[in-house]
Amino acid sequence: MTSNFVSHFQALDQLLYETRQYWQLLAFDHLSTPWPELDDYLSQLSDLNLSALDMDQSALQRTLANYIPQLSEIAKLVEVDELKPQRPVLPFWLSNGIKGRKVNQLQDFVGALDEHHLPVLEWCAGKGHLGRLMAFTGVPHVDSVELQAHLCAQGAKNAQQQDLAMTFHCADVLQDPVAHYFKPKQHAVALHACGKLHQNFMSEASKAGCEKISLSPCCYHLFTPTQYEPMSDVAKQSLITLTHNDMKLALQETVTAPSRVAKVRKKEVLWRLAFDALRRDVTGSDEYVSVPSVNKAIFSGEFDEFCQWAAQQKGINLPKQIDYATYLDSAGQRQQITERIELVRHAFRRAIEMWLVLDRVLYLQTAGYDVTLKQFCEKSLTPRNLLIQAVKH
Repeated sequence: MTSNFVSHFQALDQLLYETRQYWQLLAFDHLSTPWPELDDYLSQLSDLNLSALDMDQSALQRTLANYIPQLSEIAKLVEVDELKPQRPVLPFWLSNGIKGRKVNQLQDFVGALDEHHLPVLEWCAGKGHLGRLMAFTGVPHVDSVELQAHLCAQGAKNAQQQDLAMTFHCADVLQDPVAHYFKPKQHAVALHACGKLHQNFMSEASKAGCEKISLSPCCYHLFTPTQYEPMSDVAKQSLITLTHNDMKLALQETVTAPSRVAKVRKKEVLWRLAFDALRRDVTGSDEYVSVPSVNKAIFSGEFDEFCQWAAQQKGINLPKQIDYATYLDSAGQRQQITERIELVRHAFRRAIEMWLVLDRVLYLQTAGYDVTLKQFCEKSLTPRNLLIQAVKH
């Protein structure tokens, strides 16, 4: 990947701006597909082929490039070299209690950082799994900052039992003063800190002049204003205005959604669409109105119960006699349309994530850092596998 991040960002920005009608929309807002040039293709696409394309980003982009020419350029703009770090070998007692793929993620992240000399600041540490691995592999000391007191207590207890050089600090990093945690002779690290959490981390670390800053960003929309506020001067010149909905699109690539979760999600979308049709008929309103998130247990009940709950949330009185089955049938047809709109949007997932990541890279460059951008692990471990590494000039 080119190290000229400015021209890289600008090319990606131009592509996303030219194609915004394909990704910058809400699928639920539409009763039919909004792109006449794609109608024939999407209407003939089977559900099986749709699922296969949705799991294969490059195949999806190649296929849709027949209708959206810019997609033939997208692959090289989102391409990032993959590091092949040496995974540190861990004793069983160190990885004990870390779930599934998380152990390999952490090993690859620690291997990519390859830090043995500087003390480390671990941001949004949780129980300090990352810090413990770094302490075990030889960094002189780890300061772990975490919001939840019980996680700090658990992490401190583990570190003490395992004789690891760690100190836990309980802090709300969005509210409390945090500048004193950052030092010039330090490696500040953040693995999958969400939205404003990692933006504050970058701001404080660069202000303190930390010698090294390493992060893998996540959940760009969380704790942030509804409209994205670019970090770098270059991104501030962009004609694109990202919303939370757009930023969430960057996160919609999953490695393997468990089939039960996928089924519940499909049922949830169907019920929400069916209720939307019912609501339109009852209120005479033609706009999609979102219903709040709810405990997934509701979707193992009956559809009419969900409608009563949703109507209550929206202050709507439902008539006594409703043909719920008809609404579910029509929603099934609309769900097919919604899924096909989402499929087209999904061709731009990684491009939007790359736009957001490059904004962070450019911010750190301007702050006086030499910056690299790599993939620290395979996508099968986590799709959030982009690693920004910055070293002070």
